[in-house]
Parts: sequence; C-alpha cells; structure tokens
Amino acid sequence: MTTDVLAAAAATWGVAMAVSPILQIRAIRAHRSSKGVSVGYQQVLLVGFLLWLAYGIALGNPAIIVPNTVATVVCVFTILVALRYRNP
Repeated sequence: MTTDVLAAAAATWGVAMAVSPILQIRAIRAHRSSKGVSVGYQQVLLVGFLLWLAYGIALGNPAIIVPNTVATVVCVFTILVALRYRNP
C-alpha cells in the first residue's frame, strides 16, 4: 500500500517535471531565439528518458513508463523548437 502511494506520487511529480520544459519552449517562442538553450543537454536528457522508458516497459511499471513517455515527447518537442529558433 505504501509503495503504491509512493509510486503514484512519484509518477505524478515525474509528469509535472516532464512538462516543465514547456516553460522553456514558451520563452524561446516569446524571444524568438533559443540562444540560451543547450540542444546537446536536451539530447543527453532524451537518451536518459528513452533508457528509463525502456526499463519501465521491461518491468511493465506504469509509474516509470508514463512520466518518461511524457518527458520523451516534450524533450523532442523542445529540441525541435530550439533548432527552429536558432540564430543563423
């Protein structure tokens, strides 16, 4: 019971963390520049999210799968937006 509550809380907070880069995307679009965003850092995060997602799938653990799926999607979108708003 305690581990189920902890898993739900961790997964919920994981989703909140996963969507937090949307604030960065909003700032990039507002300034029309991604000069201050490291695409390399985002790519490292993406690999980590994919590894955790694979691990969660291997375990069949939704508390790992759900937040890392959301994080993967948001991270890919962040990279695409950052590349779109790169100054030439």
